[in-house]
Amino acid sequence: MRSVDVNYRTLFAPLLTTVLTAGLLAGCGTDKAKETNNTNAGNVETKEQIVNIYSARSYDVDKLLYEQFTKETGIKVNIVDGKAEELIERLKREGESTEADLFLTVDGGVLNNAKQAEILQPVSSETIEQNVPKQLRDSENQWIGLSTRARVIVYSKDRVKPEQLSTYEDLTSAAWKGKILVRPSSSLYNQSLLSSFIELNGPEKAEEWSKGFVANLARTPEGNDRDQAKAIVAGVGDVALMNTYYVGLLMNSKDTEEVKVGESIGVFFPNQETTGTHINVSGAGVTKHSKNKDNAVKLIEFLTGVEAQNMVTKENFEFPVNAKAEIPELLKSWGTFKTQQIDLGKLGEHNAAALEIMNKTGWK
Repeated sequence: MRSVDVNYRTLFAPLLTTVLTAGLLAGCGTDKAKETNNTNAGNVETKEQIVNIYSARSYDVDKLLYEQFTKETGIKVNIVDGKAEELIERLKREGESTEADLFLTVDGGVLNNAKQAEILQPVSSETIEQNVPKQLRDSENQWIGLSTRARVIVYSKDRVKPEQLSTYEDLTSAAWKGKILVRPSSSLYNQSLLSSFIELNGPEKAEEWSKGFVANLARTPEGNDRDQAKAIVAGVGDVALMNTYYVGLLMNSKDTEEVKVGESIGVFFPNQETTGTHINVSGAGVTKHSKNKDNAVKLIEFLTGVEAQNMVTKENFEFPVNAKAEIPELLKSWGTFKTQQIDLGKLGEHNAAALEIMNKTGWK
């Protein structure tokens, strides 16, 4: 387990150097709040304050947040990175012996899978409930959203006008034949997008959409979201499905070519007159057998607080879950938008059906 702890300060309980009276000694007793263990007379040990995370989310900003948390609280943060499905299986296998206190991942469906696997526990915190709206939390608070990202239509500023765009459904029209770019069906982002259509419109209409969408692709799906943007600029296609934060990362890249790509594409939020733009969530849940539950809850409270939320949206261009956080100018420039109003946990319930539809309709 690697540690991202910096500036960790160990808290030592004061040593009793002078015994005034037997009554005073009895009055002192043991102070549980200091979490000490008196093994021998005059020898006081301090329990290390830690929180251990199994994380399927790995961004530079996360490390900065954990370092700030340690600086403010003295609680050391340890990380084990891995794929979400593997970490869920590991938590199931480890059971009561696990060292993990928090499970972090992207996608509401995966968070719901973790809940269904019974590896999480409910969290009771007024602070968290004030920081995070109900829609971005599990109904039993077994997982809590930390940030959101919108899956939007990105377009070439040179070849497409915003008024030509409207809905996800319109991407199946003949006007977009051979002009659409998207990453493969193995992408969880695409699986959850289609799962949201199943929740909103039913499996038959979702399959109809997928069939029409695939028929309009400019090439066989490949690469990640950044690659779709680069392909637009290269003229391979005119529009693509992308998560908004990738556009922010491109425009603020140290690579000048990536900056040019980011500046050459526009962001369009579809379905503003109907069901709203699809959003997904990064989130965290306290593990069922956490040994440091209080510290885990403190970390979620910190991550959903204004200071941390400002950092997430400024550094990673994700949308904050806390309404009091400051929105960066770039995100403001895209405008406000209406979002899908669905239970994000349903994304996991419909995932198998979404994959079946993708395979059936030729979404490689």
